[in-house]
Amino acid sequence: MFPTNRMRRLRSSQGIRSLTNETRIDCNQLIMPLFFDESLERKRECQSMPGVFSHPLNECEDVANRVVSNGIGSVLVFGVPKTKDAQGTMAFDDRGPAQMAIRGLKESSDLLVIADLCLCEYTSHGHCGHLENGDVDNDSTLDLYGRVAISLADSGADIVAPSGMMDGQVAHIRRSLDDAGFKDIAIMAYSAKYKSAFYGPFRDVACSAPSFGDRSTYQMQCGNRREAMMEMELDVREGADILMVKPAMAYLDIIRDARERFDLPLAAYQVSGEYAMIRHAARMGCFDEGSVIDESLTSIARAGADMIITYFAEEHARRVKDGF
Repeated sequence: MFPTNRMRRLRSSQGIRSLTNETRIDCNQLIMPLFFDESLERKRECQSMPGVFSHPLNECEDVANRVVSNGIGSVLVFGVPKTKDAQGTMAFDDRGPAQMAIRGLKESSDLLVIADLCLCEYTSHGHCGHLENGDVDNDSTLDLYGRVAISLADSGADIVAPSGMMDGQVAHIRRSLDDAGFKDIAIMAYSAKYKSAFYGPFRDVACSAPSFGDRSTYQMQCGNRREAMMEMELDVREGADILMVKPAMAYLDIIRDARERFDLPLAAYQVSGEYAMIRHAARMGCFDEGSVIDESLTSIARAGADMIITYFAEEHARRVKDGF
């Protein structure tokens, strides 16, 4: 009791505060999303996400060198094709943008490359699979996902990350990879992916907005908490190596629930809308950007995430290196 117990003693200097800090962000925990657009000749900044660029395929080496020099060792690759069709065939084409980018990154660096596995960037309708009667047909889409997984692994991806939220996708991808001789390729499952308005800026970059309707039949409702645990349990049973919650900051309770229930490594995705809110507010002078970046990442790690996918990865790593 006061005055014997004085909590401020452990806050009295920067040295003591550093020593007693319970949650630390290691740059090895951060994953940088990268966009490669085969229609570009030079990099292009996304207006809704200032500081985030889409890159042409001939910049793989430059991008890899930059990311590594900034202290980031893991990236999540998205490809944006020139042409699209109803089946999203460029998603499993050996000359597709993701496949070309993965090869370029692996040939020029030791980066750990995670490949997003979905069809929304590749389909002419913008949905995440094969359509039947205006909705995504689950089981025929799994066959497409299997083909995409094999193509990404064959291109050199270390981890594939299925994000389409189809029932049974992890089991089908695991079988497809194993049958093709890729038993050591890990699966980072977008296990609890919510239908979120926070994805808006990403769809600008990836050109992946649905041409009609929305993704309510396959992404989760924002109010559902128990369902997230069921989704994760199923992915564990199907062979996922890493679980993920997306978005992160609006779903910290889901991250905490997952951390307490499952022992697999847990990822969280600080998505485009979360990035954009911080970036735009900082540019309006609302707060110190670096402090808010650090606080937001710390909140995600404190909730229980082992790794964080964030567009701030390089920026945060640079600040750590500079001793912010």
